[in-house]
Amino acid sequence: MDPIVRMLETVLDDVRGRDAGGVADYIPSLAAADPERLAFAVVGPRGRVTSVGDDDVEFTIQSVSKPFVLALALEELGRDAVLARVGVEPSGEPFNAISLGAGTGRPANPMVNAGAIVTSSLLGEGDEFSRAETIVAGLSRFAGRTLTVDEEVYRGESETGHRNRALAYLTRSHDIIRGDVPTVVETYFRQCSVLVTVRDLAVMGATLAFGGVNPVTGERVVREDVARDVVSVMASCGMYDYSGEWLLRVGLPAKSGVSGALLAIAPSQFGVATFSPRLDRHGNSVRGIQILERMSGEFGMHVFEPHEAIATPGIRIDRSEGRVVVHLGGELAFSGAERMIGLLSDLADGAVTDDTILVDGSELARAHPAALELLRRQLEVHGGRLHFLD
Repeated sequence: MDPIVRMLETVLDDVRGRDAGGVADYIPSLAAADPERLAFAVVGPRGRVTSVGDDDVEFTIQSVSKPFVLALALEELGRDAVLARVGVEPSGEPFNAISLGAGTGRPANPMVNAGAIVTSSLLGEGDEFSRAETIVAGLSRFAGRTLTVDEEVYRGESETGHRNRALAYLTRSHDIIRGDVPTVVETYFRQCSVLVTVRDLAVMGATLAFGGVNPVTGERVVREDVARDVVSVMASCGMYDYSGEWLLRVGLPAKSGVSGALLAIAPSQFGVATFSPRLDRHGNSVRGIQILERMSGEFGMHVFEPHEAIATPGIRIDRSEGRVVVHLGGELAFSGAERMIGLLSDLADGAVTDDTILVDGSELARAHPAALELLRRQLEVHGGRLHFLD
């Protein structure tokens, strides 16, 4: 078995039995979600999508759409035009709070509902269907495949979304929203009802992680500066009134949604997503938080942890007399391990029958034990062809 898959499955198994939290209940279709669903996916710099659990189950993107719609607005209008209508400061309040600037009516940030509705209003023209089509097309480019709207969830969003309508009218009273309020709100409801899988979200996150380029399709979706700005807002605001503690404990820019999705990003390393519908009081996935907190600790993912080299550890390959020696230098973290596994697999698959491939880790300045274990497991996959030199 692929060592990364084995590792992801081990993490899922460790949290599967935890049953704290409950599903969102304000929309019938969300209330009917299976609370035991659990999935995990990661996409690294090579564009490889690795996923385990219920990775083919579709769910609605909900608030995880917010950073990507922000990215589309920044790409089209520029930072100054967007910030004229929505701020980027943490609110310290729940996702549906009335969080408007005194005297200006600007929502605190694009990750709370008021700000997200304003951001949605900046995209597209015409009726709700035309505007939503523009947004869904943009989200599809991030995901690398055509996404669609769950009409049943949309109807539930529309029938129960009175607070969001109130937020929209409040911002309209300050001339913040662009367009007709009912149209803008229905567009936002459709945006939240887009169907995705955990694999889609990991690809979308990786597109931001790698400066706006989708690592699977190779398409540049947004500019590098746009991706950087969005990831910055996610770091400070993406987990609502849990954002500060999340950054302390996990240390990754992230965004959650009430369907149970949780997306996190390690810039220049990977996009990772989890899906588990049980939510805590902040509206964040309980088991998703547990998974990513563990991964961050084991693989040194925290963005403020000191690193000598992250995504590209030093590699030198010597070949002589029927043997290949791969020398590793620098620091080995998760993305470096993923890169090395790909390199070692290519070497082993292309080696002459009697070639011996030796992996020399003596020059590694520091190696996270879990990342090193992935490499050791990769050696086992190739049945003795690869040998690790301590």
